[in-house]
Amino acid sequence: MNDCSSDFDFRPREELITYGAHRVSTLRLLSIVLGSGSKRRPVETLASLLLSECGGLVALSQASVAELCAHDGIGEALATRLAASFQLGKRVLESSLPATALVRGPDDIYARLRGRLASLDQEVFVVLALDVRGRIVDEIEVARGSLSAVEVHPREVFRPLIRRAAYACVVAHNHPSGDPTPSPEDFELTRRLQDVGRIVGIELLDHVVVASGGYSSMADRLHTGIVDDPEELQ
Repeated sequence: MNDCSSDFDFRPREELITYGAHRVSTLRLLSIVLGSGSKRRPVETLASLLLSECGGLVALSQASVAELCAHDGIGEALATRLAASFQLGKRVLESSLPATALVRGPDDIYARLRGRLASLDQEVFVVLALDVRGRIVDEIEVARGSLSAVEVHPREVFRPLIRRAAYACVVAHNHPSGDPTPSPEDFELTRRLQDVGRIVGIELLDHVVVASGGYSSMADRLHTGIVDDPEELQ
């Protein structure tokens, strides 16, 4: 049997029913969400143009309702339907992770937070409170910033951790650019948080930068001596 993604004898909805959603191409899934096109532009043509003009599925999922409405053939009704569909997908990914998941390394942090942070168009700073066994007992959003920066003060990070009697913590923030490479400011903040953590007795285990292009672990970088020289922060 041929791959259903190349079988255009079926309409998108019939294809999904026959083969299952996991076997349907991105283009045809988007066509189902859009529902219908126009007399001069079939729905699959509209879906293809939308993906192309936005720069792919990830960029499309990040677009606001206003940005979607700027595309020819996309009105407010279709734009809100698309935004709602993408948001539901993100929430499913977030809710599928148990609140008490064990943190064994940066891979676990990235797996937990990429659905929440990687597609955002502004920087968001999150702290994970851990118990003595390394399990996540709470996840707290500390601050929201701009496209390229977020301002964080150590007291905003450790105040909720103290309230929750956390044994240790991990912090994370996103880079909307898609590049997870830490900035000098990211390294400086990590050191400040490490110092405060030693004072209050809540160890900072890692600072993970999350992006659509992957992640970067400060613990890994600092441990390997990449920024051992303070002049590298300049």
